[in-house]
Amino acid sequence: MNKLVINKIISDEKLFSHLMEQSYYIKFLNRDPSYLKTFISKMKEIYKERPSDKVESVIDTVDIISSLIE
Repeated sequence: MNKLVINKIISDEKLFSHLMEQSYYIKFLNRDPSYLKTFISKMKEIYKERPSDKVESVIDTVDIISSLIE
């Protein structure tokens, strides 16, 4: 694996834990270092860190609060 890819993964705790949970990604990252972008996007999808996930979370929270107020 490329040293830059390794440093990027080690520096981010969530990336590292996702790689340990889904170790088959190591094969893809070894073959193609540009796969890191895909790996990061899949990690964000699983940990719900995409902007759309955050907006949905806020909307759900507002709905819960509004239902409690009623």
